[in-house]
Amino acid sequence: MMAEHGDPCTGSEANFCMNGGTCFKIPSVSTPTCVCSANYEGSRCEQYQLFSFSHSSEEKGLIAAVVIMVLLVLAVLVVVIYNIYK
Repeated sequence: MMAEHGDPCTGSEANFCMNGGTCFKIPSVSTPTCVCSANYEGSRCEQYQLFSFSHSSEEKGLIAAVVIMVLLVLAVLVVVIYNIYK
């Protein structure tokens, strides 16, 4: 984490991070860096991260595969039914 690469901010920089973020001063970076608390993001932890419920990439791939298979089965059924009644 950031604490391994920097020192805690002191003085006026100690209040650099918002919303409970932890401020660190990294020697190679001119501005302080923040490690944000849960549900916050941004360079100063100024943005609230809304909860989102997204599916993992594996789950999305599985859903896509099932939809494609169903469409293929339906296409085959349409062709078979068409040939039977032709």
